[in-house]
Amino acid sequence: MQHVSREEHKYVMTVEAYYRLRHLISQVMVRDRNSEQNSYRYSKGTGYTIRSLYFDSIDDRDFHEKIEGIELRRKCRLRTYMHDPSFCMLEIKKKQGYHQKKTSFRLTREQGERLIQGDYALLLELNHPFLLDVYQMMTQHVYRPKSVVTYERDAFIAKENKIRITFDQAIRGSESNFNIFDENLVEHDFMDPYNVVLEVKYNGFLLQYIKDLLMSVEKDQLSVSKYCLSRRISKHYIF
Repeated sequence: MQHVSREEHKYVMTVEAYYRLRHLISQVMVRDRNSEQNSYRYSKGTGYTIRSLYFDSIDDRDFHEKIEGIELRRKCRLRTYMHDPSFCMLEIKKKQGYHQKKTSFRLTREQGERLIQGDYALLLELNHPFLLDVYQMMTQHVYRPKSVVTYERDAFIAKENKIRITFDQAIRGSESNFNIFDENLVEHDFMDPYNVVLEVKYNGFLLQYIKDLLMSVEKDQLSVSKYCLSRRISKHYIF
């Protein structure tokens, strides 16, 4: 099990601004190990493909808390990395403003497939305190699979303050097929393909030289999450 606590900021930028900033960032930060070892399926360059299945309550509590700007909110997802679909991560993200705490538990592909099918008894069988809490939440509020989100990530890291900068593009997914292990999953775009989502994550404070680089390119604060973007069809919501 993994615990991560950090501050997180999200922005949307053009592809042109992304290439400029990526070049600058690459001069002072190192690539994430996954970015070095795996290649995009849908775009040129280095990086890796992430796919997540989001669960939400029967009344879409997590979706509405984000849209309505509730200060304390959460997300529940099952995440896999397409270069190695032999495992997945069950994750709970809790956010308060820009601060987030993420708890992750590694599962096998077979265990993930059981959750996708609604077999939450698996969480009881594994008998771990975190999974027991997730089971209580998912059964009490009737959590069900709601959408899949897939994207290509290019990531850079700095040891100081555990700074992590990621660029996500080709953001797409499905609200009808929840099999995150299906390599031929039919998906549609959630964002303009000429836009890239920049995420800046760190502990404590952001180093000044990185802050200066981020200020050198044009970008806009992203007001909605990838999960909310993925529900735009079923919720008839325009972002």
